[in-house]
Amino acid sequence: VQLVESGGGMVQPGGSLRLSCAASGFTFSNYDMRWVRQAPGKGPEWVSTINTGGGRTYYADSVKGRFTISRDNAKNTLYLRMNSLKPEDTALYYCARDARLRGQGTQVTVSS
Repeated sequence: VQLVESGGGMVQPGGSLRLSCAASGFTFSNYDMRWVRQAPGKGPEWVSTINTGGGRTYYADSVKGRFTISRDNAKNTLYLRMNSLKPEDTALYYCARDARLRGQGTQVTVSS
């Protein structure tokens, strides 16, 4: 049972990235999924949640209108499209199924 994120990197302010989270070992389509981030020296911050079918999505105010969460249940993969990135978006981003399962994370750095 695991979640593996990819797609992070360094980008200039205003740039875009798409993160992916590959799930295995459990029935992905049965679970709501979420993205969480943690900036250096700070606690975890919830970013977004998507329901099992992908029809309902929720966002933190800090990313609303800039980030888009989606999922492909056929591919057991969760995505986070991030546009108009800001330096304050710099963090380790990880996907989570629930309190018991999260990935190792992928680093996003927004800097000029």
